[in-house]
Amino acid sequence: MEAVRKIVKINDEKCDGCGLCAEACAEGAIQMIDGKAKLVNESHCDGLGACIGDCPQGAITLEEKRAEPYDDRAAHHHHQSHKELAETTKCSCPSMQIAQFDRKADAADSCDHSQSMLGHWPVQLALVPPDAPFLKGAELLLVADCVPFAYADFHRDFLSGKSVLVACPKLDDAQAHLDKLALILRRSTIKSITVARMEVPCCSGLTAIARQAMELSQKDISLKEIVIGIRGDIKRG
Repeated sequence: MEAVRKIVKINDEKCDGCGLCAEACAEGAIQMIDGKAKLVNESHCDGLGACIGDCPQGAITLEEKRAEPYDDRAAHHHHQSHKELAETTKCSCPSMQIAQFDRKADAADSCDHSQSMLGHWPVQLALVPPDAPFLKGAELLLVADCVPFAYADFHRDFLSGKSVLVACPKLDDAQAHLDKLALILRRSTIKSITVARMEVPCCSGLTAIARQAMELSQKDISLKEIVIGIRGDIKRG
């Protein structure tokens, strides 16, 4: 039964989609939807306003209104699940453990094609933390999954000296990729973005994600697009 109690209110016009409040809400009451923070579960909001201090835009306030009662058990369960997942990710999942590699600057100019140009781990956009150290001041390469398979000299021609994020605009969650990339752009001083995609029409969505993320983050960053043909040739870029 609904009762009058304090609950968070999010000003949609002030919200810039940074996602800090959603990260701060361990109970899962706030989620990012279409680039904006939304109160998605009233019963998980304890009304204490811990998320308010994490909002740089002042878009979150507390208001008294009729709302679902706070479900302490469900919120606690979500908090524990979130904590366990974070600990699992931090301690035991190699796919999300951050690593940076020392690559020789002149390796890309050598004739040894066996030398990897990958400078960090992880590479999947969904797995890379927004505050990863290899994103600070980076020349970012946003690459579609299929490009390294189609283009023979991917490491030598595209990857050297860049931080890479890998994503598929067709098979992955495009909205999640957009929200994540926008958050990365807000938190990291990315110098430029190079999008490397395939010539197939659906792959153009990766460039669209990059452009929309720049708009959401209000970042004016140089953007270059490279289009690879399905036979491995460069169509544009």
